[in-house]
Amino acid sequence: LMFPARMIGAWRAIAAAARHAPIIRAGNMSLGVNLLVGLTRRVAAALGTDWDIEIVEAHHRMKVDAPSGTALMLGEAAAEGRGVTLDAVRTPAREGVTGARAAGSIGFSAIRGGDVVGEHDVIFAADGERVVLRHLATDRAIFARGALRAALWGQDKGPGEYDMADVLGL
Repeated sequence: LMFPARMIGAWRAIAAAARHAPIIRAGNMSLGVNLLVGLTRRVAAALGTDWDIEIVEAHHRMKVDAPSGTALMLGEAAAEGRGVTLDAVRTPAREGVTGARAAGSIGFSAIRGGDVVGEHDVIFAADGERVVLRHLATDRAIFARGALRAALWGQDKGPGEYDMADVLGL
């Protein structure tokens, strides 16, 4: 993967800071989203490739990227649970005549409209049954609540890099 120099510099700065202080990194600070990531990894591992996985996300009309970073986090967790890379199994949004679904693929769908803060469903579908894991964000204050919990959790930790799975004990 290629990353802009400014990102590499930022990662190096974070790694340097982590030698002296606890650093908690997360693509999303919501406690519920991070729990959903952990559950997604476990369910994907438990159910295996006989189950199709679709990640459906919705955000406000002003969001410019799709799928969202959180949807990609969920896809990474599902792929990790299956012991593969997301790049190897990712199927972006489908349109037109796409052919049958590839076994083991992880699909993504994005919805944009209104003032939706964020909604993420991870759908595990097999013949005759579905398991749906869902997180609904209705207030952006959840991100601050997660950041505060992370900061309180990190108070007595030694130097190093941590993530929200550490904060939640996952």
